[in-house]
Amino acid sequence: MRFGKYLYFCTYMINLTINIALDIQFLNMLPHVLLVLVIISLGVVLWYQIRAGKQLKSELQMLDKVGKHNVEYEFVLGTMKLSIWHLDVKTGKFTFEHDFREKGNNYINVDGMAMGDSLLPLDPHDTERVRQSLADLCDGHSSAYHEIYRVLVPYDNSFYWEESYATVAARDVDGKPVKIVGTTQCIDDRKALEDALVKARNRAEESDRLKTAFIANMSHEIRTPLNAIVGFTSVLPDIDNEEERKSLLDLIHENTQKLLRIVDDVVNISKIESGQEQLVMTTFDLNTLLAEAMAVFAEKLPSGVKLDISFAQDALSITTDMIRLSTIANHLISNAMKFTQQGSIVVGYDNPVDGRVCIWVRDTGKGIAEENLERIFERFYKVDEFIPGAGLGLSICRVMASSLGGSVTVESKLGEGSIFRVDIPIK
Repeated sequence: MRFGKYLYFCTYMINLTINIALDIQFLNMLPHVLLVLVIISLGVVLWYQIRAGKQLKSELQMLDKVGKHNVEYEFVLGTMKLSIWHLDVKTGKFTFEHDFREKGNNYINVDGMAMGDSLLPLDPHDTERVRQSLADLCDGHSSAYHEIYRVLVPYDNSFYWEESYATVAARDVDGKPVKIVGTTQCIDDRKALEDALVKARNRAEESDRLKTAFIANMSHEIRTPLNAIVGFTSVLPDIDNEEERKSLLDLIHENTQKLLRIVDDVVNISKIESGQEQLVMTTFDLNTLLAEAMAVFAEKLPSGVKLDISFAQDALSITTDMIRLSTIANHLISNAMKFTQQGSIVVGYDNPVDGRVCIWVRDTGKGIAEENLERIFERFYKVDEFIPGAGLGLSICRVMASSLGGSVTVESKLGEGSIFRVDIPIK
């Protein structure tokens, strides 16, 4: 536009000069005057081109910067899963400058939807609250909008979390809102972190509760055999009868073993979880190991309980950590004895499959309620507080089995007994 004005000016000056020259009859000077005017005109044109070129370069640089900023802007919004939207209050239509929902199939795209339609995918528990909050902003009853809600994905029945902020961007002459501007962000990651923190806090609180219960329980568990040891030891010098002395010594030995087992349990689980104790792999006969474990408890069985075996083979050579497997077997048999007053306890294993063997201990004891089946493997947890023990045995079994590359599971019904299975690799 400016170049046209300059060209028009130059043409006008040339015509004016010619007319003046004709009027004053200076025709002999006309070529010189025209040459000067043409040179001036060309200079003006050249000056404009240089100036226009600089201006064009500046505008191109500005467009390049805007383009780069727009790419960065889109990248930041996309990374944050953030949408910017506008709502026309009169029509109720949403429009989006940027919508994170376009980047994935797991989101509901609401661009162009009406205000009522866009709220349909929300979780039913959130829909009315969000609708009312947005309506209050559009009606001018509130100055800001902030909601956290779940959006349902109809084709797979999943949902994701969103957080929205909005405010009035324009009002009419009466001060009523006509345009709303807002942001919506997917906050699945934040919600997952919040859930993880809540679970971690609950676990910490539960752990603290269990530790408190453990300290109280351990003080009782340790004090009982310790009191027996101290008491029997103090009266032992006054006993002359050899048979009575032997009986007291047996009781002292028995309580010493109880105390030692408690200390061993605590030390074992601490060593394994801290990684201080390494696996020692050896090859041995599984039948012999289980028979030796059963022999330890054979003399301690209640009178109405029978201890039996059910081995799949006459001999089975396996390679694993013998000490840990022996500890697992001892704890499972001991646990069965605590809860079985009548019937039988059977220790056995199934034929190996794919390099693994399943060892099991089945009893006809009181059984375990369904709600306690998973908790019995927690440290310090006791189904029956009146049953002796520190509440560490089954927890030690699970930790040790895991360290061997295996697992411990249980099946039980209240009043029908239990069966504990240990599945481990044997090569």
